[in-house]
Amino acid sequence: MKVVISHPTGNAFVRAAAKGLLNEGMLSAFETTVATFPGNVFDRLSSFSLFSEFQRRRYDPGLAPFTNTSPLRELGRIASGKAGLHQLIKHESGIFSVDAVYQQLDKQVAAGLVKAQKKGASAVYAYEDGALFSFSEARRLGLQCLYDLPIGYWRSARQIMGSEKERWPEWASTLTGFGDSAEKLTRKDNELLLSDRIFVASTFTANTLKDFPGKLAPVEIVPYAFPPVADHREYLFKSGGRLKILFVGGLSQRKGIAYLFEAANALSKFVELTVVGQKAINDCPALDKALGMHRWIPSLPHNQILEVMRQHDVLIFPSLFEGFGLVITEAMAQGTPVITTDRTAGPDIIKDNENGWLIEAGSTEALIKAIEKLIHKPDLIAETGQAAMETARQRTWELYGKELSKAMLHNN
Repeated sequence: MKVVISHPTGNAFVRAAAKGLLNEGMLSAFETTVATFPGNVFDRLSSFSLFSEFQRRRYDPGLAPFTNTSPLRELGRIASGKAGLHQLIKHESGIFSVDAVYQQLDKQVAAGLVKAQKKGASAVYAYEDGALFSFSEARRLGLQCLYDLPIGYWRSARQIMGSEKERWPEWASTLTGFGDSAEKLTRKDNELLLSDRIFVASTFTANTLKDFPGKLAPVEIVPYAFPPVADHREYLFKSGGRLKILFVGGLSQRKGIAYLFEAANALSKFVELTVVGQKAINDCPALDKALGMHRWIPSLPHNQILEVMRQHDVLIFPSLFEGFGLVITEAMAQGTPVITTDRTAGPDIIKDNENGWLIEAGSTEALIKAIEKLIHKPDLIAETGQAAMETARQRTWELYGKELSKAMLHNN
């Protein structure tokens, strides 16, 4: 099997997937918008502050001969954002919106599939919102369509988040996922219907697909991996002190932050809460009030986020709807144990009370009990944190790439 893999912006799991295909001799082409390799134009431009974003688009040099870029729409998105031209990047309708970037690359991939097939390509691997055109053309040519769903299915999200809007009306404005048009949601469903195989990173994501109103292709779970493990970690919390708890992520009720703030306020005499993340929306008084009561850091470079993780006793990630939750693996690799819910990748990578803690999603009571356990038994933090680091050592991104590549071959 030779695979054309495409993704507009790249991230840890896309890099690992492409490198895994390369290592296994299965890569036909890697299609993206911007790819920085040593000495190429994006590498040279990345030294200028206007194009510093390109530093995040660095890929393994071995991918360079297989990589095709379609940068214009993405460059427009980046420039418009920095210039404050928000109308140009407005959700769905903006000429440089994220949706426009995804669709432009998708069309570009579709246009090149005849040529790719002549060079030996037999499959296309594409991600949610960027697969419809390439899959339609792949079907016409008889190529396999391999679909990656990074976050749960939209119908399931609507059901869960709808309940949250009723339960926490003051936080409803942060649930921005309801803004997708009917046309976009139909595209998502059509991508799924065109798929020959569907890959997800967690059992939770797989379960959300049960809400699809029809029959789908086989679903395979390949969990994401952990970053390199920290060299050294100290544990300083002792009885009588204040437990340092951390949240990292977008500030939306999809992440369960109302429950986090409620628990932290109930235990305010015993904990210190630090929140790292950007607001989902700027006009939520409940969020502004909550942030004013705790330490809030809107944004940090990735290496500094890892450092902040090492400075805290526990990461709390109470998400209500999460395809995986990479901050979970990042914290565990730093030796910071994690309290997370059953609606993340937690059940796939955490053994409750061994290398982390799993709680029921949407329960302030469950969250308080988990925190109180650490306040009363401080030794659990070091024990569990060390176990988390050992778990992280066992699952590298290289292993993820290898497992994903083998999964693509399964039943091929």
